[in-house]
Amino acid sequence: MTDSHFYIGPNVTAAGLTTQLQGMDADGQSVQLPVVAEKAVTLFLNNQEIVTAMTVGDYLEELAVGFLFNQNMISQEDKIEAIDYDEELSVIVVRTDTKTNFEEKLQSKIRTSGCAQGTIYGDMVDKFDSIKLSKNSIISKSQIINLSKKINTTPSLYLKAGAIHGCVLAIGDEPLIYMEDIGRHNAVDKISGVMFQNKITAADKVFYTTGRLTSEMVLKTVIMGLPILISRSGFTEAGVSLARKAGLTLIGRARGSRFVALSGEERIIFDDYNTDPDLERDNRSAQRRMNDEPSL
Repeated sequence: MTDSHFYIGPNVTAAGLTTQLQGMDADGQSVQLPVVAEKAVTLFLNNQEIVTAMTVGDYLEELAVGFLFNQNMISQEDKIEAIDYDEELSVIVVRTDTKTNFEEKLQSKIRTSGCAQGTIYGDMVDKFDSIKLSKNSIISKSQIINLSKKINTTPSLYLKAGAIHGCVLAIGDEPLIYMEDIGRHNAVDKISGVMFQNKITAADKVFYTTGRLTSEMVLKTVIMGLPILISRSGFTEAGVSLARKAGLTLIGRARGSRFVALSGEERIIFDDYNTDPDLERDNRSAQRRMNDEPSL
C-alpha cells in the first residue's frame, strides 16, 4: 500500500506515467510542466483481439481483466490461467481455461461518450438488466463529505499534472482502491480488475469517480454490483434514467459540504454535519484545479 488508507493508491512518482516538457507561459517565461503519458495497448482474450485502449500505462493486468469482466466477456466462474504483456508490441493477452469466440459481440459494440473512446457491447446491457443491487447498504451525509475530502487531498497524478480521471472504491468514508487514467472508463476497469482478482465483495462498498455520471458509468457500476455512486461532476439524463431503473444511489456535484442525489436517496442518512473550515479551503483548492481544464 502506498498510503495507510488504501489497498492500492496513486503512485505519482512511478516511472513513465508523466514526463517533464518545456514551454512558455502567458508572460513569455520558460516553464517546466509535468504531462501525463498516453499509450495504445491492444487487448487479446485468448486468440481473439478485443480492443485497443489509450491508457496512461499502469496496472495493465487489472485494466485488462476489469474490461473483460465489465463487458461480460468473462465471469467470476472463469479461471484465468495467465496474463502476458509484451511491452515491445504493446499487447496484453488474457488466457482463460476455455476458448470463446466473440465475433458477434465485437460486431455489436457501441461507442460511448467516455474519454479516450469508451466502448460497450450489446450483452453488457443484458447483464445490467439482470442485476439486483443490495438495498442494505447506506451512507451518511458526513461520510460523503469526508470521503470527498480524503480523495481531493490525496497526492495524485491529477494534482500533479491534470488531464486525468480518478476512481475510488471505498467502504463508508474510507478509500480502499484509488486508480487513475486518461479515460474514466479505464480507471473503472482497473478497480473492477482488482475486485475480480482478489474476490472483493461489492454489496457494502461505495464507488467514487471524478468524471461525469453518464450511462456508461452507471452501467459499469451496476455490473460491478456497487449500490452507491458518487461524483464531484454532474449528471446526464441517460445516466440518471438507468440509475433509477437499477435502484442505484446516484450522487453528483459532491464538492465541499454540498451534493445532489437524483436516484436512490433512501440509502442516504442526512445526519448533522458541522462545516469544517479546512474542508472548505480544500474544496476551493480542488475547485481551482478543476477550473484549470474542462471536465472530460
